[in-house]
Amino acid sequence: MKILYYSQHVLGMGHFFRTLEICRHLTAHDVVLVVGGNLPENISFPKNIRCVLLPSLMMDSRFSRLTAGDGGKDDLSDIQERRRKMLFETFRQQRPDVFLLELYPFGRKAFRFELDPILEAIVQGELPPCKVCCSVRDILVEKADPVSYENRVIEALNRWFDAVFVHSDPEWISLGETFSRMDDIAIPVRYTGFVAEKPEPDCRMHSRRLQGLEDRDRLVVVSAGGGQVGGELCECAVQAFRYLDAAEGWRGIVFTGPFLEENRFQSIQQLAPPHVKVERFTPSFLNVLCASDISISMAGYNTCMNLLATGVKALVLPFSQNREQGMRAKRFAEKGFVGILSQADLKPDRMAERLLEAERSWPDRAPPPRLDGASETVKCIEAMGRGKGGRSGTPSVN
Repeated sequence: MKILYYSQHVLGMGHFFRTLEICRHLTAHDVVLVVGGNLPENISFPKNIRCVLLPSLMMDSRFSRLTAGDGGKDDLSDIQERRRKMLFETFRQQRPDVFLLELYPFGRKAFRFELDPILEAIVQGELPPCKVCCSVRDILVEKADPVSYENRVIEALNRWFDAVFVHSDPEWISLGETFSRMDDIAIPVRYTGFVAEKPEPDCRMHSRRLQGLEDRDRLVVVSAGGGQVGGELCECAVQAFRYLDAAEGWRGIVFTGPFLEENRFQSIQQLAPPHVKVERFTPSFLNVLCASDISISMAGYNTCMNLLATGVKALVLPFSQNREQGMRAKRFAEKGFVGILSQADLKPDRMAERLLEAERSWPDRAPPPRLDGASETVKCIEAMGRGKGGRSGTPSVN
């Protein structure tokens, strides 16, 4: 089966890595992954995936407007036109059985310029017929005009799409908590469970050996996702190690994110004491996390899935510009999987205290949620692909 998977990340990289994890499980199929955002230089793709890189578009740090991924060297309208042509050409060449769109139409309104025309062309028979599915995470960000937003989403889903795959465990978080019109969605909606990369059984032992850690050592891993936000958290965490004695086994690794400004990255490196390493990014983040004793991070989807999969003690600072990370952090904290950091904790001495408190004690945890979302998504895609045509004959996946 031929699958065309569209993924556009605009600030962090959580959407991309969730998509990539699903693609890793589509080993029996021909997958073409269309990516529209900046990627780290050392990223690698599974052998079953062919990647089409559109001219990059990202959001500014205020999440207010699109900018060229090359730093604004190219004209925005020219980039949009090139992207639109590339997407149409890719679709015509590949003739997919399933066209999977990450987040749209629940998000990525700024990319309607390239998505709406291709979706309408499929419905009108101007492009080869295929099944069209939406892949969406657990929590949606709030909108300034929720009525208009939900009307637009419902209209798009019911006109152009054949199914929605929600990457969450509804016993933990349901999509209906942030989208009020679930009953108006006329196509099947399927909860897949959370999408999480799973560590190898002996990951902790092997990873600690690779990091040169002894049994007495306590490793703290600090991460800031893509790095466009989270610089303040990294700076504070680095300075907190001045209160954590290396002689007592405290060690730190800080991943600032590949998109952090170079001058700020260098500043954080200069702040780091000898028992703390500062790096931008690692493709083996889950393995490093397995070696850790405590994690400090934001509360993005992928980071939280890594925390659930490894079981490491975790302190998270939710992104404050919308409700998504705060809502996720609160739910995970209620179940004993994370502790929540506030702005008041962004002082080196206070951060050190929070780390010492986490090391000494931790609340009991609830049973973990479903983390098999990648493999379940594959089953959903395969069920859709067995149907015929585009908008007709959609098998029920509820």
